[in-house]
Order: sequence, then C-alpha cells, then structure tokens
Amino acid sequence: MNTEQQIGFDKVKEMWAQLAISAYAKEKIAGTSIIMDESELLHQLKETTDSRNMIEKLGNPPLQDVTEIREIMQAAVRGDCLTPYQLERVEKVLVVVERLKQYLARGKQYENPLAYYDENLDERSELREEIVMQIRNEAVDDRASKLLFDLRMKINAAQEAMKQKADQLIRNNKDIMADTYHTIRNGRICVPVKKEYRFRIPGSVIDKSATGNTVFIEPAATAKIFEELQLIRVEEENEVYRILYTLSSLVADALPAMEENMRMIEKLDFIFSKGKLSLDLDCTAPVINLERRIVLKAARHPLMDRTINVPLDFEMGEKERGIVITGPNTGGKTVAIKTVMINCYMAQCGLHVCCGDADICMNSNYLSDIGDGQDLSENLSTFSAHIKNVLAILAAADRDSFVIMDELGSGTDPAEGMGIAVAILTELLKSGANFLVTTHYPEIKDFASKNENIVNARMTFDKETLMPTYRMVIGEAGESCAFYIADRLGMPGYMLETAAKAAYGEDAAVSYSFGKGRELKKSHTPKITKVKKESVSTKLNTLYNIGDSVMVFPDKKIGIVCETVNNKGTLRVQVAGRKFWINHKRVKLHVKAEELYPEDYDFSIIFDSVEERKIRHDMQRKYTEDVIVTEREDQKR
Repeated sequence: MNTEQQIGFDKVKEMWAQLAISAYAKEKIAGTSIIMDESELLHQLKETTDSRNMIEKLGNPPLQDVTEIREIMQAAVRGDCLTPYQLERVEKVLVVVERLKQYLARGKQYENPLAYYDENLDERSELREEIVMQIRNEAVDDRASKLLFDLRMKINAAQEAMKQKADQLIRNNKDIMADTYHTIRNGRICVPVKKEYRFRIPGSVIDKSATGNTVFIEPAATAKIFEELQLIRVEEENEVYRILYTLSSLVADALPAMEENMRMIEKLDFIFSKGKLSLDLDCTAPVINLERRIVLKAARHPLMDRTINVPLDFEMGEKERGIVITGPNTGGKTVAIKTVMINCYMAQCGLHVCCGDADICMNSNYLSDIGDGQDLSENLSTFSAHIKNVLAILAAADRDSFVIMDELGSGTDPAEGMGIAVAILTELLKSGANFLVTTHYPEIKDFASKNENIVNARMTFDKETLMPTYRMVIGEAGESCAFYIADRLGMPGYMLETAAKAAYGEDAAVSYSFGKGRELKKSHTPKITKVKKESVSTKLNTLYNIGDSVMVFPDKKIGIVCETVNNKGTLRVQVAGRKFWINHKRVKLHVKAEELYPEDYDFSIIFDSVEERKIRHDMQRKYTEDVIVTEREDQKR
C-alpha cells in the first residue's frame, strides 16, 4: 500500500518542494515522513509556526541554493585555482549570508526564536571585500594590484602602437594595398597587400584571401612590438594567477565558517518552506495529543479548490475507536476519510494542517485501502488486490495505528462481501486502532450501531439537486440514494420498480414515487454490414466449364468436364469414354475449353453415342417416342 499516494500527500510534497530553494531542502522534503518522537514533533511544529510568523512580519527570507558553492569550496581546499566566476559565486553567497543575518536580526524585535539563528552565521566581510576589490564581471579587475594595472597599461600601449604603425604603412603605400584598413589574422596585426606587390612590404606573410589576390603581411615594425607584447602578456598572466591563487587560498581558509553558513542556509530554507506552505494553504497549527483523540474543525483537503470545498467537522476518540460512514455515491465519503487522514499525516510530519482548529493524536503508522488496487502485472482482480491490501493492513495495525478503508467488502458477492466486512471490522476492533471505513451495506450499519466502540456517520445529500453537500453527520447512518439519483437522471419508473422489488421485496416499490410514463429511449447505433455468402456451386462453377481438360488425382489421368460443380462440390468428368462424378478437390485444370474447341462447339460429339445423337437430332426436329437415358437415371432404375 502507498498511503501517501492514496491520500494525496505526494502531491502536497510537490507543492511544498516548489517553495524550497536549496537542493538539500527539496531532497529532505521528498524524504519527509511521520515523526515518532513527541519532543521532536513539537519542535518541528514550533519551527513551522515561527517561520510563518516571521514571513508574515518581514516577508520571505533571502536564501540561495548552495550546492554549487559546496563544490567550489572543495576545489579550493584541494588547492585548485578558482576561476573568477567561482570566486564571484562565493562572494554572492557571502552577500546572502549578510542579508540573512540582517533579516533574522530584525526578527528579534518580535521575540521570534528563529531570529537567534543569526548568531550561527559568519558573513566573512574581509573575504567578501577582497573578492569584490579584485574580481569584477567574472574577470580579474585591472586594479587588483599595482603590477597588474601597469602591465595591462603596457599591453594597451603596445597594441595601440602596432595599430598606428600598420595604419601609417597603409597610408604611405596606398597604391599597393588591397584595402584601406588593417586586419587581425591569427592574433597578429596585418596589412592587406596585393599579391603582386608582396615583396614591396618588409614582413611576414600570415594569411591570404580566398581568391589569392590579397596577402596579409605582418610588418616587421609591428612584429618587433608584438614580441615585446607577448613577454608582457606572460607577466600579466602570471600576476593574474597569483591573485587568483591568493583569493583561492583565502576561500579555503574560510571553509569552516562557510560550511556552517551553508548548513544554516539549507536548514533555514527547509524551515521557512514549511512556513510558506502554511501561508499558501491557509493552515493552522495543530495541538498534539497521545490520547487517541482526533478533533478537526472546518477541515479541508489541501488539494481541493478552497472556493468550492465544504469544510468538514470531525471528532472521534473519546469512546469510539471506529466510524462507519455511509451515504450516496458522489456524496463525499472518500474525500472525507482522505481529508481526515491527510491532515493527521501533515501534522505528524511537522506541518500545519488545513483546518480552522485541530487536536490530533500521534499515530504509529497510517494504513489505507482506497481504490480498486487492480494490478494487471500481478494478475490481481479488484477483489483479490483489495483483500491482499486489507490483510497487510490488519497485520500491521496496532492500538496506535490509524486506518482508513474505502468501500469495505466491495468487489464480490454482496452477501459474502458483507460477511468479510464484518470480519474486518471485528479484527480492527481487536487491534485497538482508530479507523474510518465507508460502506453501502445496511448490515454494517446495524453492526456498528450494536457496538459501543463503533459509531455510524453519514454524508448528507441533496435529493432535489442531486448534489452532495460534503457534510458529515456523526451518530446517524445514511442511505445510498441510488434510486433517487437514477430517477433524477432519467431511468424509467418500471425499471426502478423492478430494482426496488429485487432489493427490498415485492411491497418495497410502494414507498417510492418514481417517475411514471417515462420510457427508455434507444439511441441510434450503426448497423453491421454482413458479407453476402455465395453457395459452393456458385463459387466453384467459375473454376471449371464443360469441355475443360482436367487432371484427375491420384491416378493423374486426363479427362474432360461433362457437367460443372453442383451444390455438393462434385463435378462429372469423362475419362477414356467413361463418365463419373468426383469431388472438385481431386481435380486440377489442365487446359481450358476455349483453347481446345472453337466457339459454339457441339460437345455432344464427345459425350454422346451415335444412337443418342440421332435420337437428340430427331427430338429437335420432330416428335419421337425414343428417349435418351442418362447414366444417373439408369442408376436410379
């Protein structure tokens, strides 16, 4: 069972994690579970209350994710040379530390205990000032040291001198130049010279144009300056590394203070995320007890829209250990039990609850059976999965447990399901756990009413509007309202009367006033078009025609078709002057008749004797008493 997912606490965690800034806080939120130590739980709830109060007074605290800074600090400790970018990240964290320290200090005027965390923060102002003075825009600043400033001034002067000499050379030799301005090729300042005049300009060819008509020459005068420039750049690079290594060393020396700063930032991020969640969900701080008492006033589920949610008042634990909730489908039974459990669960995680007022007991575990639980991968039916989950719950339940079960005993034969539901309730009573169950079985209502440790409750329902009111009335059993809902949704009266008689007996329908004269309207549905089936002879007659030459198996003798296939799938074949009937499956076409005989050929020449042909001829031109007896008629005689 996954109780967090069934009651919706996994979604609450997602909302909560979005309010945190650091990766540490997000990870801790993801792993949050119920707290079993009373003193620790009270401490966590106090922190949630204090953080909410401070946010209400001073706004959100200045916090930052410090995951990257941890990696930078480790690099500094290893002796790596930190980059200007990394040093600026360290400086920004120190700014956050300074602002957070100031934020917390302002909270002292409200005597907020969280304000005194400022004493654990060290802004290391001297380190921050060093970084600010020497690093700017992710680079070592020109004025980081006097030597660096002088070297960069020399670099600028040398670069400017090279440009001036190149431009002067171009002006003095316009006729042989391919362009009027200098260019930089491979890091060197060059002048564009027409290829036929390349020997007129002293210097080195660095590059040429794509067409080859222009060569780019580094003048000898600028080459000398470039060599001096390279030496200056080496000195400048050495000075930059010296400054970076010095700052890296300062960062490494600040590791203990920075570790404590980062730990406090992550801790405060987690604490303030709870306060932000409390404000966003409009929560209140719960009272914690160890007396198995749960009292919720104006409770709501944190995932439901507050503009349409109807607050729930709930109370249990004075004498009763279990509540059996009945009522119509869509009446809010499942929402009600989820609302109770998720508020209790949030409270025991150190969070405020979505209630106007709450007195909640600590529980050793939270157990739930909600939904059909069908698992196709494990070949579990709805009922099998339900029973498997219920057995796991009963095995884990003890007097400090809190159990909710939805649609107890459903998913099987009603009579047997009712019996199983009674057995489950009996076992829950033995465990001593607090439990909430929903059901439609009237026998369960009777069972609850006869047990002093169980009380009935119902969810109210407006029969006129077919809308649930989401209000729970403890001490009364409810009805399913299935007939009223079906009636209002258009089910014909004769169907409802049949249903009432089947459910409650022949005389039960008299007590209902179902709609009369209403008929079930059949909707138009598309019709299935069937393929027209042909008879065997119709399909096979196209295979063989009179006069076709065929091979007869298994003897592989050649014959001629006398009569086509009949309804039995047989055809008549003449082989060696003898005619006989044979199944079409034993015949294979050899040569078609049209390939053997001319059109309108008289096949009687082949199939009839001379006497039969003479009689047939006489029958066609005059009356005669002679007859032609076929083989089939002769067999009948």
